[in-house]
Amino acid sequence: MNIHFTQPTLIVVAGPTASGKTAAAIQLANYFNTVVVSADSRQFYSEMSIGTAKPSATELAAAPHYFIDSHSITEPFSVGDFEKQCLQLLDELFKVHNVIILAGGSGLYIKAVTEGFDNLPSADTHIRDKLNSELDDKGILALQERLKVVDSVYYNEVDINNPQRIIRALEVYEATGKPFSSYRTATTNTRPFNIIKLGLDMDREQLYNRINKRVDIMVEQGLVEEVKALLPYRHLNALNTVGYSEIYDHFDGKSDLPAAIAVIKQNTRRFAKRQLTWFRKDKEMIWLNAADENLTDNMLSAIESSINR
Repeated sequence: MNIHFTQPTLIVVAGPTASGKTAAAIQLANYFNTVVVSADSRQFYSEMSIGTAKPSATELAAAPHYFIDSHSITEPFSVGDFEKQCLQLLDELFKVHNVIILAGGSGLYIKAVTEGFDNLPSADTHIRDKLNSELDDKGILALQERLKVVDSVYYNEVDINNPQRIIRALEVYEATGKPFSSYRTATTNTRPFNIIKLGLDMDREQLYNRINKRVDIMVEQGLVEEVKALLPYRHLNALNTVGYSEIYDHFDGKSDLPAAIAVIKQNTRRFAKRQLTWFRKDKEMIWLNAADENLTDNMLSAIESSINR
């Protein structure tokens, strides 16, 4: 198949966790002799590897990757920062490559690069402190329920086990009276490159089985030890995420290890469902069966069809 690109093109490989995005992105990068840019909001951090399912050393050697181990958990790094840095990187990469692969499951980060990220109100320290106190006093469930009432759209998309994401959304609502999700509906910013979006999905039972197996492998690889080593940093936003917060609960005596692992699997399955909810709202997404043995050929056919439309 001889695909001819008439302009710089960003090929997005998106989908839920454990759907095979890394392998698919590398296949495309090798085919087009190009690079992979990660859009995974936790794989940026050099201190977090096992729990974030980073590409293996073999995978990283198979194609050049960017935004893997690029930042420290101690560095503030927002989606707005990612948009700015990624666009600067793409500008340089497109001087060398006519095609670049953007791969990840963080819908907000992919949206930031492909469409632009709306200007959210600046943080209100007073409101945030109040919400953090409520989190300490009443637990995350109370904040989850409030978010469900004031912004059901974002509630159905966000990782509700991440307290910082919930607090940020409630903070915006309390400061402006407008739901957080309403700030993500602005006019799309035009990018100086073509964009093709490929979405990977598979049978739900098969996906959930892959998630469960992946968590077991993470534990075998030393997830508990990795989380323990990061105990001094557990207050940081980067560590308020699935795979880490459940182990911290175990360390706090709230559950035994088998129960914590079971909750990681459950929360990861829920997270995958929310990822799919987000991506399915994107009308430009071309959906492919990630379990198809002809996936690479199917991706190339979809790319060719998109170009020739």
